[in-house]
Amino acid sequence: MKKWSTERILTVGTVVVVFVVWFLVTAIGNVSETIIPSPASVWESFVDVAKDGYKGHTLLQHLATSLQRLVIAYLLVVVTAVPLGLLSGYNSKIRAILEPIVEFYRPLPPLAYYTILVLWMGIDEGSKLALLYLAGFAPVYISCVAGVIRIKEDYINGAKTLGANKWQIFFYVIFPAALTDVFTGLRTALGVEYTTLVAAEMVAATAGMGWLVLDASNYLRSDIVFMGVIIMGITGILLDRIIRFVEGKVIHWKGRS
Repeated sequence: MKKWSTERILTVGTVVVVFVVWFLVTAIGNVSETIIPSPASVWESFVDVAKDGYKGHTLLQHLATSLQRLVIAYLLVVVTAVPLGLLSGYNSKIRAILEPIVEFYRPLPPLAYYTILVLWMGIDEGSKLALLYLAGFAPVYISCVAGVIRIKEDYINGAKTLGANKWQIFFYVIFPAALTDVFTGLRTALGVEYTTLVAAEMVAATAGMGWLVLDASNYLRSDIVFMGVIIMGITGILLDRIIRFVEGKVIHWKGRS
């Protein structure tokens, strides 16, 4: 209990220090508001956008649009990358088919193949969802494969000795043992997709937090840019907390002897 209290104090202290440094840097007046806006101007921009909206959409509409794109792509990643990653780790033939494709596009910057997606799927929501999906698929797939491969052979051999067939071994031995790596991949994928969101909203978008930040930067509205970045950061933390909560419920044995 004492350790947790110390960690919480350190966390809150770090946030406070960041805001104090931000306030002092802008209060001194040596830095232009265009480069680093003051906390007060960022707050005023938040109030204005929350009240009057930005370019025809309210702040909630911008946030909802981005979250809709993010959640749809993320759920598609969960229902495809998790089973394919687990099966690839379990079956070397499946891994031999999928791994070259994943390893080829994984290191590519999203904008490198976004233009191709736009040519194939147009400038509507399809290309944006495809970009987010591809960005999130690779980390989940790789984590699932790694989670299966690192399982001790003793566990599998013990199940075989008790008469378990391949599918029973997969569902009752491999899948539970790999869940920690699965959730690590899911958390990583969420972060990667969120960082790709701005790129996904760069082409022919009229709403979304990524588009709001990008559009505001074109007019040197750094106060709105800071506001959008802060909101996206807080939203990302909340989404990550949701995944960690689900992880704690699913892997209820994690951390126990």
